[in-house]
Amino acid sequence: QVQLVESGGGLVQAEGSLRLSCAASGRTFSRYSMGWFRQSTGMERDFVAAISWSGVSTISAGSVKGRFTISRDNAKNTVYLQMNSLKPEDTAVYYCAATSGAYSSDYKQYDSWGQGTQVTVSS
Repeated sequence: QVQLVESGGGLVQAEGSLRLSCAASGRTFSRYSMGWFRQSTGMERDFVAAISWSGVSTISAGSVKGRFTISRDNAKNTVYLQMNSLKPEDTAVYYCAATSGAYSSDYKQYDSWGQGTQVTVSS
């Protein structure tokens, strides 16, 4: 497994931007596909975006397509989530996750999780 630590959350006004980072420990980060998920109070954990180990391939949820971009820097053991045009409904705790398998929108495929970072979007 890999250890993950998210950062970059906070309070932002609607239409604003934030960039989340997820730093991974270990020298095998480039072998992992990575994903971002989010969870609002009382709701299920939802898929946001995922990226392949190489960074060449990405997928994202329809609700964030065109606004959020996932990327990674394997030299820095870090995956990012650039969030633009934020909406109040984007308010949630955001988690990054790692899988040694293929990148996926299914949270059950991921076996390492960070502690989460809170994103709050005010209207």
